[in-house]
Amino acid sequence: MCANALAKAGVNVRIVDQRADKIPAGQADGIQPRTIEVFQSYGLADRLLKEGNHMHMAAFYNPGPNGIQLTDRVPDVTAPTARYPFEVTLHQGAIEAMFLDSMKSMGVEVSRPIVPTELSLNEDLVGDPEAYAARVVLTHLDPPKGKSATEIVHAKFVVGTDGAHSWVRKRFDIAMEGSQTEYVWGVVDMIPQTDFPDIRNKSVIHSENGTCMVIPRESDIVRLYIQLEGRDAVDASSGRIDKARMGPEKLLEVASKSFHPYTFQKPEKFDWWTIYIIGQRVASKYSVADCVFIAGDACHTHSPKAGQGMNASMNDTHNLAWKLAFVLRGWAGLSLLKTYELERRNYAQDLINFDVQWAHLFSGKHRTELNQDGISHEDFLKVFQTFGGFTSGIGIRYEESAIVNYGAQPCARNVLIGQRMPPQVLIRAADFRPFELQDLLPSNALFKLLVFTGDSTEMLEASLDPLIKKYGHALQVITIVSKRWPGFSLADIPAVLRPHWSRVFCDEKDARGTQGGDAYATFGIDPIAGAFVSVRPDGYVGMLAPLGSPGALASYFDSFMQ
Repeated sequence: MCANALAKAGVNVRIVDQRADKIPAGQADGIQPRTIEVFQSYGLADRLLKEGNHMHMAAFYNPGPNGIQLTDRVPDVTAPTARYPFEVTLHQGAIEAMFLDSMKSMGVEVSRPIVPTELSLNEDLVGDPEAYAARVVLTHLDPPKGKSATEIVHAKFVVGTDGAHSWVRKRFDIAMEGSQTEYVWGVVDMIPQTDFPDIRNKSVIHSENGTCMVIPRESDIVRLYIQLEGRDAVDASSGRIDKARMGPEKLLEVASKSFHPYTFQKPEKFDWWTIYIIGQRVASKYSVADCVFIAGDACHTHSPKAGQGMNASMNDTHNLAWKLAFVLRGWAGLSLLKTYELERRNYAQDLINFDVQWAHLFSGKHRTELNQDGISHEDFLKVFQTFGGFTSGIGIRYEESAIVNYGAQPCARNVLIGQRMPPQVLIRAADFRPFELQDLLPSNALFKLLVFTGDSTEMLEASLDPLIKKYGHALQVITIVSKRWPGFSLADIPAVLRPHWSRVFCDEKDARGTQGGDAYATFGIDPIAGAFVSVRPDGYVGMLAPLGSPGALASYFDSFMQ
């Protein structure tokens, strides 16, 4: 994700991996609605949607008189503004392949198998974004015959996305703060032979034997999460998982008891399996000297049941990449990079706080007449739906900083500053073609200035000209007028608001009258007064301003740009 985003931004990037090849199967597999939107911004969503399984419904089973029985079915995603109101499930190797192919088209390929063995910073060069302050020694695990196994790379920045046991993090003694639970879970990927009726829906099973979860996947594959007794899979002396104690056949045997009266036959093969103990930790810091950064599992670990790990990780570097690009282009100072930790560490801490509740709900015993302290279906469903905005990624909101200004929220009541820009159909003025607004916000490391002109475009040219002359290289103007046809003319729009004919849109219904026409109302923007909406390169709203306050826009960009 990081290398692809940087390559798209024109950054000279080198990516190395210890693995000799991409992941073949298993690992992370759930893509949340917001992450699908992010994939779309990089031009990758069509392939993701084609190859992946779409998960729309969630089923809940609880103890009954003869085993488990269906209690409820609800939509899997509870986020009203989600453009894609479902999850996509696909094994991590296939997701990696999308990035590998995209990077290859830009001339970037992963160097394998390579590990870093030394990483040092030149203190005299740290703080100069033009300097190559980092020195990295790479060891080639399978060097070509006659070639040295050691290579030295000098870099302006280093990003460590090297997992929960991150070498980069340990190199700089960055602590992981949090704790490890006693919850032990097994995971099995397979093509099931079963009479369980909701095998193609996300299903949560609370039984007298323990808890299981069903995640349908691409083709006919299904993933089972299976709660285990710690003594079955943990070595008592070391406290670590011992996979020799528990194979996939044993995992399926445990699951079969929880699914009674439904049955699972042994599959022809197991595509992948693993066992893990849930840990909930966040790195004490995400960067060193604004030169070395960590992302993904290197700085946060939690349970996988809410499908957040890969999503949180990819969105870390989606947040970081454009900031690195701005600094490398000389458009912003190093202070911009401090907002990476501010935004993503706060989000990770919120994620851990949520995960503590979520893991307890999954791993706790179900409430019965004999166990009144257990978890009821109502308790579980309430958290499932209450946190829908968070787990979907749609409700994530960044706090105030140089690039998030909470002022002027009344200008667009339903466009929350610090959250991603919601989807909305607009009609292009020149040819009446409908467009999804989010498709006008590609991840191209540029700001998008949405100008909702209200009932007049007069005075906007003079007020915007100074801003465009100063920062036009870093932002694209998109104009949305509220005037209705047929009185509207593209020629009436000042040049600064139509840098190209394709950049002007109307809040109008399409030719069939089925799409568009309610952007101002949906966003809570006065159709007469209008508003400025500044959208960051990662799709999040940075600030709002009244049309009569272009100085507020200038002050916003002045605060972090050079």
